[in-house]
Amino acid sequence: MDKVLFGALPYVLIMTAIVGAIWRFRSNKYTWSSQSSQFLENKTLFFGSFPWHYGIITILVGHIIGIFVPSAILAWNGVPVRLYILELTALAFGFLALFGLLALIYRRLTNSRVKALTSSWDVLILIVLLIQVVTGLGNSILYRWGSNWYAGAAVPWMWSVFKFNPNVDYVATLPLITKVHIVNAMIFIAFIPFSRLAHFVVINPYKYLVRPYQVVRWYKRTPQTENIIQYK
Repeated sequence: MDKVLFGALPYVLIMTAIVGAIWRFRSNKYTWSSQSSQFLENKTLFFGSFPWHYGIITILVGHIIGIFVPSAILAWNGVPVRLYILELTALAFGFLALFGLLALIYRRLTNSRVKALTSSWDVLILIVLLIQVVTGLGNSILYRWGSNWYAGAAVPWMWSVFKFNPNVDYVATLPLITKVHIVNAMIFIAFIPFSRLAHFVVINPYKYLVRPYQVVRWYKRTPQTENIIQYK
């Protein structure tokens, strides 16, 4: 099973993401941007979006640093006090991300106008994100020194996948919840091109962030009232 999940599945999901991105851009390029729902409800969005983005981006940056300089992570963790600081900081930002995500899910479920614009892909992505955050926190709480495991086991496995020589032995002995966390992350990457998160991979993300608001019309395939929204 490990050979399938960590030897073959990564390539299947990566190709799914690549082919899906190409298909989305060629066949539905005008859906590439993310439809904003801020004009429908802003208060709960504020209390969910800010902690979610600050929490998850900080954790993501830490993961990226670990991929490129795992030796620096291990050297930092060589001093117990610094290890405690890193672990507690990651745990705090993890709970911050969880709080924000739960607020966003609550908003989607309880606000009728936001719910009307929620697609099945939105629901699926929220479920995958929730699993990812919960399993990440579970790793931190149930098993100590996850940053060491990440730098010493998960990162070497990822590099072996990138080099087209996957070595599943690096992750074979990891706890089940850690394996779920890794597999779920790959599933999330594969889903990106098919969801509103596709706007993260625009060619010029900086231009996307600073461009002025646009008035956009969109039509659903089934006959419904035309909508006019402002979104970024």
